[in-house]
Amino acid sequence: MAEVMRIQRALARAGVASRRHAEQLVAEGRVQINGDVAVTGQSVDPERDLITVDGNPVERPAGYHWLVVNKPPGVLTTKSDPGGRRTVFDLVPPRPGLTYVGRLDYMTEGVLLLTTDGEAAHKLTHPSNEVERTYVATVRGDGPAAVRAGRDGVELDDGWVKPLEITAHNLSRGLWELELTIAEGRTREIRRFCAALDLAVERLVRTRFGPVALGQLPSGATRQLSGRERDIIMAIAQ
Repeated sequence: MAEVMRIQRALARAGVASRRHAEQLVAEGRVQINGDVAVTGQSVDPERDLITVDGNPVERPAGYHWLVVNKPPGVLTTKSDPGGRRTVFDLVPPRPGLTYVGRLDYMTEGVLLLTTDGEAAHKLTHPSNEVERTYVATVRGDGPAAVRAGRDGVELDDGWVKPLEITAHNLSRGLWELELTIAEGRTREIRRFCAALDLAVERLVRTRFGPVALGQLPSGATRQLSGRERDIIMAIAQ
């Protein structure tokens, strides 16, 4: 099925430039669509229209690329780091237009999706779509009391957090494995939630994002989406 999109998105998707740079290329008159100079915001069908930049044809897209990464601790969810720290993009082969779906903070591990479909990435992380995320936190404190209080919800400085599910399993004296599922993804939300319940987080792992479960994927490893996972994600991102 043909997909019509703005010219700047088509250029970004093809890996020619970022959207901002693509807009600049169009504004400078360096982009043509079927032989005519493109204008900013113009709609194109990359599979049918001939798009050129400085006279050079832009490759037609072969479809969006998706990866599942088991993000290790001590890795940044960002394109690059001025300080030279490792990022999630150091874990995967370079690919034009690849972006992450939401963030995991520096020390949080687990499921992270990467895709060349920036629009789908935005929709999957928008609060209105209520995509469920499951986390397992290794914590010190009173696990049962935290579960009782957590079920009623906790007010943070940017609003209430009420897990869809929350359970605690004792690991040893004072050490608990707290599993909780939420349907949004605010900055450091789980860590702040635990702090509000007087729990000290020793480890935090996201074990599921929407239909994508971590399973046995080793730390730092990647895999492709399964057909079922892709179908569900595409349905959510419609």
